[in-house]
Amino acid sequence: MRQIFLDTETTGLDHRQGHRIIEVACVELENRRLTGRHLHRYVNPEREVDAGAMAVHGITNEFLEDKPKFQVIAQELQDFIAGAELVIHNASFDIGFMDMEFGRLEMPLTLKVCAGVKDTLKMARELYPGKRNNLDALCERYQISNAHRTLHGALLDAELLAEVYLAMTRGQESLIMDQPVAAQTTLEVSSGTSRQARAPLVIRRAEGEDLDTHQQVLEGIQKESKGACLWLQEPETAENAASAA
Repeated sequence: MRQIFLDTETTGLDHRQGHRIIEVACVELENRRLTGRHLHRYVNPEREVDAGAMAVHGITNEFLEDKPKFQVIAQELQDFIAGAELVIHNASFDIGFMDMEFGRLEMPLTLKVCAGVKDTLKMARELYPGKRNNLDALCERYQISNAHRTLHGALLDAELLAEVYLAMTRGQESLIMDQPVAAQTTLEVSSGTSRQARAPLVIRRAEGEDLDTHQQVLEGIQKESKGACLWLQEPETAENAASAA
């Protein structure tokens, strides 16, 4: 399987507000092994970079002045990703920007060119609900060194993402054979047969931005239900409402 780990840097957060791509990087993986092939281009966005975005990636307007416009690198980018599965962290962000750029040039959109998209942010949230799941947090969790990463950069982030993805999916594919198999214990049952002992249940508690998001959802339910959201009421009130229902 051919996979492309892709990352972009942009002038701002929302392509619908006219923001543009200023850097794009692709790292190729084939049969779960890095091939050494990559594509990395800076792009003149034909507009100013927002100060907030510049603080994240450090790419200045002056640096981008002599770089090619997106239309110059667009076909090269599509040729590189053609037929491959794209692996992207927070895929909707990068795909949204790429589709905007391709659309401006009346070129096929991303999903018409590649073989599909896998979002590692979604994967991480399913594996680690309630935890921080940005790229730095995942590098720390999987003990992948990112000490050289002081600013966001598309090529470095794509390379780190490839390492993170291999760690996240280790053991899920037959090509990875170097992982030790944990010893399994069995429990005897009355029939004389045995069954596998279950691993201890891991309790993960929500924290930080996940709690804030949960609170916003509850407040939305409260508004739509005209004050009947059980989870926002006092315990005694909620119990009475539940029994009444």
